[in-house]
Amino acid sequence: MRYALPVAAVAAFSLLSGAASAGCGGSFCAIATDEDALGPWTKPGWRVDLRGESVRQATLRNGRDKVSPAAAPDSTDESLTRNRNLLASLDYAWDERWGATLVLPWVDRRHEHTAYDAVGVPTRESWRFGRVGDARVVGRYQISGLPDHEHSFGIQAGLKLPTGSTTVANGDGVRAERALQPGTGTTDLILGAYYHAQVSSRTSGFVQVSAVNALNSREDYRPGRQLTLNLGVSHRLTDSVNGLLQINAAHRASDRGAQAEPEDSGSTQVFLSPGLSVAVGKAARLYAYLQVPLSQRVTGTQLTADRSVVVGYGQAF
Repeated sequence: MRYALPVAAVAAFSLLSGAASAGCGGSFCAIATDEDALGPWTKPGWRVDLRGESVRQATLRNGRDKVSPAAAPDSTDESLTRNRNLLASLDYAWDERWGATLVLPWVDRRHEHTAYDAVGVPTRESWRFGRVGDARVVGRYQISGLPDHEHSFGIQAGLKLPTGSTTVANGDGVRAERALQPGTGTTDLILGAYYHAQVSSRTSGFVQVSAVNALNSREDYRPGRQLTLNLGVSHRLTDSVNGLLQINAAHRASDRGAQAEPEDSGSTQVFLSPGLSVAVGKAARLYAYLQVPLSQRVTGTQLTADRSVVVGYGQAF
């Protein structure tokens, strides 16, 4: 446990400098499925991961409380945001210390809301699109506890790149709100750290923290700083099946700029995520998680999810 102090220091720094999303717009599940969550990387080579997510945001919330649509003049009532995300990851490790990961998301999003004019006449609006999102390139440096690799500590640094569109419109030509777009239009700095420990012959655990901070703005929009903290355990139930459990905490600061909605963006949420993984070969696994909220607090009035589902396949070469 000699790496606990460095991890705590990095986590504290990230809490101060960083800030996952509720909002009327998009959402990704705050679940760790990369290699530092599943176990220390000790062999060079390639690893691919294909992960699908279903996040349905249909519960309107003000602060911590569930609320009903206000239907007030000169306002908008959010109804639904359904996200079906596909994340393709390609990881390469040069050795047990150095590696890098490229993540490219595909965003399938549907959003509905009702806008009221000055006299309270409603207009129903909706968007439905499938587009490439913002890619991420992240490098890592890992220190493993020799000689048995029972402990590993790693640091990560990289960029989120503006590969996703910011100009998606519906069939009426109405451009979606910036928080709904598949991309933010900004280049973001990513910093993180993780610690993994083999607790026993059948059980391992990890802690992972990451911070994302936009380095610029685009068309008067700058996404809020994000912080994600994941704590997890994996227990071998049989030779091929592992029981999984994570606690995922995510904080996002309010968006900024003339095209942002700072009064209705930003959130702090904590989730419980039980799951299973099944070995389908010496170097491949299928996994699935169900994520349910333990605590949700949003800035202003926003849509939140009551549950989310993640399924995936990982293969090392």
